[in-house]
Amino acid sequence: MYKTTGFLSFVLRRFTGVALVLYLLLHIWVIGSSLNSPGAFNERLNFLQTDLFKILEIALLAAVIYHAFDGVRLLLVNWFKITEKRKSLFYSVMVVSALMAIAGGVPILLFMLEGK
Repeated sequence: MYKTTGFLSFVLRRFTGVALVLYLLLHIWVIGSSLNSPGAFNERLNFLQTDLFKILEIALLAAVIYHAFDGVRLLLVNWFKITEKRKSLFYSVMVVSALMAIAGGVPILLFMLEGK
């Protein structure tokens, strides 16, 4: 059971969903500080401008892309009853997600390295 693509898709979808919720909470924390004072907002924003958070932005991008494409895959499988194509659709989602995450992550990395 634990070696099937369905289980792997389930785990990755839950993991990326939790990561997106955590990002949303962090985003609200930063934006909410703008109501207190401009100094607090700038302090939190500067904290998030570090290289660690640039790497985490790439991970966030990968999570958003995978979560979106896997959601579409899940809709296709459930609505159109394409159960015999589940494995190939899963691998297609993985490849397209990886390619798009690389295409979006490389500019972030280059921008990060340029700033040094």
